[in-house]
Amino acid sequence: MTNASIGISAALGGLVLLLLALLVVRRRRDSSTEERVAEVVASLNARMDELGRELQGALERAEEEGRRSRIFGELAGSIDLDEVLSRTLEAAGGLRGADAALVLLPDPGGGKPIVATLGLSVEEAERHAVTGPPDGRLARSISMTYTYPTLERDASTDAKGGVIHAGLAVPLPGELDSAGYLTIFTRQAGRQFTDGDVHELEILALRAGPAIDNARRFREARRLADLDALTGLHNRRFFHETLSREVARAQRYDRRLALIVFDLDDFKNVNDKIGHLAGDTVLAEAAERVRDVVRSADIPCRVGGDEFAVILPEASLDDADQLYRRLQNAVSARPIGQIGKLFLSAGVAELRPEDDAVTFFKRADDALYRAKGAGKGRVVAAGAQRAV
Repeated sequence: MTNASIGISAALGGLVLLLLALLVVRRRRDSSTEERVAEVVASLNARMDELGRELQGALERAEEEGRRSRIFGELAGSIDLDEVLSRTLEAAGGLRGADAALVLLPDPGGGKPIVATLGLSVEEAERHAVTGPPDGRLARSISMTYTYPTLERDASTDAKGGVIHAGLAVPLPGELDSAGYLTIFTRQAGRQFTDGDVHELEILALRAGPAIDNARRFREARRLADLDALTGLHNRRFFHETLSREVARAQRYDRRLALIVFDLDDFKNVNDKIGHLAGDTVLAEAAERVRDVVRSADIPCRVGGDEFAVILPEASLDDADQLYRRLQNAVSARPIGQIGKLFLSAGVAELRPEDDAVTFFKRADDALYRAKGAGKGRVVAAGAQRAV
């Protein structure tokens, strides 16, 4: 082989090696670029995921704020106690970690408190409404969190299948003092309420307390407006409103409804004998005896003067007749004041398909006047030909 051939061969070999080296370098560069691109894409994906989570959190917070604003607006705009309590419980039950909620409003007069609940069984509501926090204190001026002992947790039952593990109670501010307390409960084992949870529940209580106080005072004012001042029974306006409502309900659901209308025999002579002031005392005592014998479902009313009526939901003509017997016995069994024994005359009626509130009342009232015309101290059923 000539020197020229050897030189050409060497040159070609060197060129091949150079090309191979260039290919290796390029491949390495391409691989490095791909790795950098992959890293950038991964970083962008991570950032997008983070932005998505942040956006989702912002949307959830906005929805929660919107929900709270709506509930606060509804609280401020309602004077119906049941609605205000329902909205308060809805807001409390929507707080983070809350599985149930309870509002307890003690009776200022020492009577039975008002208890409203969300997510609690009857047994749980009774237990927590009576005992309150485990240490026995009512939340009057401070907020408190508490965890139930193992024994109580093991004994608890609820509508959702879990047990109550802990609670957070805050006072509901009233006009002068605490109006009661608002409590949320968790069924999550190991869940502890934080200072942030206390703060959120206190904000709700500050908004709900005055609304509950106003609604409660309105209910009491309405209740007093529905009562006859002398006898403490429901008044004439309440009677006619309730009779219309009960007639409509009975007609709609095909239920029974009875009515008794009665008055005190010869009451004008009582007023003439002892005076109207003493006569008012007699009316009040007679009304107290009426209240003692009616069923809890019955609605006793004073419809004017010495005339009374009792609406009997889910009752028949025989039920109304039996009530008359109990009323007559209660009023006449022993003397009243200075006048001795009193007797009642009554008319009774049962609702018919063609009745409305006006015709229903008129049938019972007409029966009353037939009873009085028949000799008093007796009862006449609407549609009957004679007194009993």
